[in-house]
Amino acid sequence: MILIPGETWPAIKSGAALVPVTSPEEQLEVMADAAYPDAIKPDELNPKAPETAELNPIEPHSHAPVVQDEGSDYQTLQASTTTQAAPSLQRSASPKGRLAVVGLGPGAPEWLTPEAHAAIEQAEDILGYETYLRLAETLKGPFRPDQRVMPSDNRQELERARTALELAASGRRVVLLSSGDPGIFAMASAVLEALDSRPLPERNPAAQDQGQDQKQTQEQSQEQLRNPASNPMANPTWNPAWQEVPLEILPGISAAQALAARVGAPLGHDFCVLSLSDNLKPWDVIERRLRLAAEADLVIALYNPRSRARPDALGQALDILRALKAPTTPVALGHDIGRADERTRVLTLAALDPQDVDMRTVLIIGSSGTRTFPGTAGDDWVYTPRWSL
Repeated sequence: MILIPGETWPAIKSGAALVPVTSPEEQLEVMADAAYPDAIKPDELNPKAPETAELNPIEPHSHAPVVQDEGSDYQTLQASTTTQAAPSLQRSASPKGRLAVVGLGPGAPEWLTPEAHAAIEQAEDILGYETYLRLAETLKGPFRPDQRVMPSDNRQELERARTALELAASGRRVVLLSSGDPGIFAMASAVLEALDSRPLPERNPAAQDQGQDQKQTQEQSQEQLRNPASNPMANPTWNPAWQEVPLEILPGISAAQALAARVGAPLGHDFCVLSLSDNLKPWDVIERRLRLAAEADLVIALYNPRSRARPDALGQALDILRALKAPTTPVALGHDIGRADERTRVLTLAALDPQDVDMRTVLIIGSSGTRTFPGTAGDDWVYTPRWSL
């Protein structure tokens, strides 16, 4: 399926079409042909040996299987297990091209910032997870027919970031949507990962143990920062034209901030934010960080606490926290804060049942100094004093 401005997105919303099965690479190829119909094709540069041409042809891409996405009534794509490069349009970035990574906030229209609203209105191309595209229309109204709306699966974050950079480098005004704040477990990091051409050089513990001079290693690292091509570990999907793209990261209200405001001020003193998802880090790392945060007596905000694929994650986390925090420690739960199905609850660590929590719930678990007291509306206020005990 090829995305058609004014047609494809309404069809997806109505259920008449699925999220496009075309890969970001295939979609970009079609967009490039449409935007530059007279551009020289790779096989026209050297018909006898297209493989040696300066413009590399697009490699074949097998479609990923369609699966039912958690939390959505719409079928989405299974993320490919292999990372492929987005095709380069091989053009200098246009002065008009730009990329804005936009935070939509938790879901209330009044929490969408004017800056974010303006960026969406000015965009020619709008990319995002299907759920967040729907949220954006709920917050600000329907997208214009002339805006190209490009939904993709929530597990295709890096591919989505590369596509956005490639489109912006070709001269398009592009917006990449995130819920909450784009810099907290969201798309801003994915964009910067794509934009950074070099993974950090691997360290050589043996060389350090032997007392070898590290100055040369440091100089090599600096050279790799200046000249990405000098790094043998350079990101093969990286396009130098991306560095010319004006990039803005527009903040939004995070879910933890929204929940904290609903129940009082539990983040009034030192706190940390952790994700219980082990998709991008091993569970033993999560356990160690939970333990250290609890030992440090920090207020802890937990994202991605539980899902169908990880039904026991929160229970395991609570085993760690309950061993180090008092059973009377205040806990705040927030489900879909700012949306129609919003629910908040204040209880104790001992009373918390993992079955009451789902993927769309954020938790704030207090410190030893966090307090509660009855509010005038019958609900408890929760706050953490500004001073240390």
